[in-house]
Amino acid sequence: MLNRRHIRVKVMQSIYALHQKNSDDIEKEEKFLINSIDNISNLYLIMISSLIELRKKEILFLETSSKKHLATPEERNPNRKFVNNAVLQNLEDSNSISIAIEKRKIDNWIMNDDYILILLNEVKQSSLYEKYMLSRTNSFEEDKQFVVDMFTEIIAPNEKLYEYIEDNKLTWIDDIPMVNTQILKQLKAITQEEEFRVTKLYKDEEDKEYVSLLFRKTVLNEVDLAKEYIDKTPNWDTERIAELDTIILKMAICEFLKFPSIPVKVTINEYLEIAKEYSTPKSSIFINGILDNLVKEFSKENKIKKSGRGLL
Repeated sequence: MLNRRHIRVKVMQSIYALHQKNSDDIEKEEKFLINSIDNISNLYLIMISSLIELRKKEILFLETSSKKHLATPEERNPNRKFVNNAVLQNLEDSNSISIAIEKRKIDNWIMNDDYILILLNEVKQSSLYEKYMLSRTNSFEEDKQFVVDMFTEIIAPNEKLYEYIEDNKLTWIDDIPMVNTQILKQLKAITQEEEFRVTKLYKDEEDKEYVSLLFRKTVLNEVDLAKEYIDKTPNWDTERIAELDTIILKMAICEFLKFPSIPVKVTINEYLEIAKEYSTPKSSIFINGILDNLVKEFSKENKIKKSGRGLL
């Protein structure tokens, strides 16, 4: 689930937080960094469980309606296509999901089921739902397409849900697009034969180690890393360079010099994209110019040592 760019963003934010606090407690900030990344798994499970809870709430609604004293024929014999949706049932029956939810003690919707009711109401008011419920028969492909569209059009962009997530944990604001993209990818790939499986947070152990290595190698070498670019900004007042830009430069230079397996082009492209999203409008131009000159200089001085897939 977690890609290298998102790891870089998380590390950048932690270094920025360290600067803002004017703190030298590296271990405390590193622990916060690791925990904030680990909590992405909770957000992932909360979003998936919202789909499961929607189905449960609708089952409860249908049962309650059918038992009313003056129940209508439709209430006694409702269209159960939504609650019979094969993909929603797959999610609820998934051992992988239930084990992960139990392990991480995800009970958000038990405590805040009003959000599920809001979501369910929006689903049932939608033209998407109306079209889906025109028939009473289920087919797996139609069920899957409906869940994919429901998640894309109604659940993921829901403002109330976004507010809840923001209030629950501030670090999730940057995580939710990545989490929703991952869930959507899995929903599109789901099959009738296999149960939905919870995705791993890290691609591999190397990515997990990369978090702490990038954070520590940048923070512990900030003074030396700054010396590499400080005299190469003649047209920029060093005192007025955006703080995020200085952090991005240090992280990129750190990767040039201390991460032999990461290609130079990958480092430059990644940090330019991060600068475009998180810093000032001119930051990417400034950073690109500095890094380009540094790569030329480092190459002449044979400072960049790349191995394996890490080619210049």
